[in-house]
Amino acid sequence: MTPAGLSLDAPLLLRQIHALGAIGHDAAQGGRTRIALTDADKAGRDQLVRWMRELDLDVRIDRVGNIFGILPAASGDGRPLMVGSHIDTVRNAGALDGCYGVLAGLAVARAYRQAGILPRRAIAVGAFTNEEGVRYQPDMMGSLVHAGGMAAQAALDAIGIDGTRLGDELARIGYAGDMEPGTLVPREYIELHIEQGPLLEAEDRLIGVVENLQGISWQRVTVTGVANHAGTTPTRLRHDAGYAAAACIAYLREQVVGAAPATTLATTGSLRFEPDVINVIPRKATFTVDLRDPDEGRLQAAEQRFADFLVALAAHEGVAIDTERLVRFQPVAFDPGLADRIEAAARRRGLPHMRMTSGAGHDAQMMARIAPSAMIFVPSREGISHNPREHTDDAQLILGAQVLLDVVQDCLAAH
Repeated sequence: MTPAGLSLDAPLLLRQIHALGAIGHDAAQGGRTRIALTDADKAGRDQLVRWMRELDLDVRIDRVGNIFGILPAASGDGRPLMVGSHIDTVRNAGALDGCYGVLAGLAVARAYRQAGILPRRAIAVGAFTNEEGVRYQPDMMGSLVHAGGMAAQAALDAIGIDGTRLGDELARIGYAGDMEPGTLVPREYIELHIEQGPLLEAEDRLIGVVENLQGISWQRVTVTGVANHAGTTPTRLRHDAGYAAAACIAYLREQVVGAAPATTLATTGSLRFEPDVINVIPRKATFTVDLRDPDEGRLQAAEQRFADFLVALAAHEGVAIDTERLVRFQPVAFDPGLADRIEAAARRRGLPHMRMTSGAGHDAQMMARIAPSAMIFVPSREGISHNPREHTDDAQLILGAQVLLDVVQDCLAAH
């Protein structure tokens, strides 16, 4: 039981998590795939909106497809408190990433409805479009547009990896709303999420109080060389795009990460060769680079070291190297006051907790541009996410939602 007689309907929250997780489920792979604005995403959105309307929430959809379910305030005064996340997924995902935060937000609204109480300020439950960035880039697009960091029209005109236009797909699935993005400016934004990392489990803590979030730099690198016969071309006469790409990936691990503090991370998650034939020297290699660090200066230093290496490598190997920036977000520090409220809520419940940095990007980092924001983490078994094996125990999911409800109550009581 929480203050003011509000009680979380934990069994229903768990049932809704399982029900949403069944949408887009792949029996063969064991995960679910609801990539933004696909038919599976539409089905998930439809289910979410039905649940919102069952709670008699005021459902609003903006021009980029962000969905908000609003529980009105008793007096109608003041900016809303917003909770939420996203429901789109990567391919063959788990059932919790993003979805947990949205459905826990519904559970908060349901607690008020079941108690017959209206909050002092409105509570808005948000589900943001294209957080994962699988089909359209950048990721966290819906919250970025909402926070004014990207023009709505630019988002609508984004072309996906499958050649589709985001605005056309929004209209096709029936989620091209008419509300201007950013109309709802929250007084605070709180996002509950699974950690997607191993720290809470390793430290035997149940609640993560997220103080900050890493900066993220994504780029696509294209190396253009000369295709030639693998058996007749001496190494010294090659202009091998494949070798150059491999040298870049090794340099990222050995020199960019290896020579930097442990907080700097580098990942190449996509690599393609042309003509992709076993006995032909690649004429072209395309790969991605994901750099992250919670410190902006260190992130910039990593970017510069890699850029300098590309110039030297191109000259040495006689290849052309071009880069395209895909995403660049600076590190974000969350609101200290909200973090204190989360920690206090965990302490009141006797829950082991810790202050921490988020290694993944979240909608909260965009919302922090326009409102005090914070995040609550619950453990991820073995730190696994973006994977069918993604798991958090039911009891831990419930505790996280209860902490969220406590923090919402605390914020509303204070204002």
